[in-house]
Amino acid sequence: MRLGDKNRTIHTLFDISVIAKGLDGLLEIAGGVLLLFVHPAQISGVVRALTQHEISEDPHDLVANLLIHSVHHLSSNTKLFAAIFLLWHGVVKVGLVLALLQKRRWAYPLAMGAFGLFVLYQLYRYANTHSIWLLALSVLDVAVVVLTWLEYRRLQGTRHGP
Repeated sequence: MRLGDKNRTIHTLFDISVIAKGLDGLLEIAGGVLLLFVHPAQISGVVRALTQHEISEDPHDLVANLLIHSVHHLSSNTKLFAAIFLLWHGVVKVGLVLALLQKRRWAYPLAMGAFGLFVLYQLYRYANTHSIWLLALSVLDVAVVVLTWLEYRRLQGTRHGP
């Protein structure tokens, strides 16, 4: 693969990963806002309604039972923490993504640092929960950090010439 093709591929993968990160951030913001205004009993009712069919087919369904169990123990304090966390996490992601898509050079190191901190927190949570989803998310986030670094280097090379 020629250098130009490699750079184009890295740039395309970077754009895809950053846009996905931005969409994820928007979903986090929406989830945080919903958590602020929805009562835990309403959340529990929605989860029960959404999982009812699956539980009727398989009473031991892992995902459905995990969701039901999780919302059953959702206190107001936990809900508030989750809402604030999702809002903060989402706003940081969306802000960094917008800056990255505008090719703001200051955003690249900041994004790598922020996404790296997210990975560290996710790995800390993984150590406590052993959730395979946190581990998978961490691997994807590390890939985004690497692509951000490669794109930053590519941009630095275009600024200084070949």
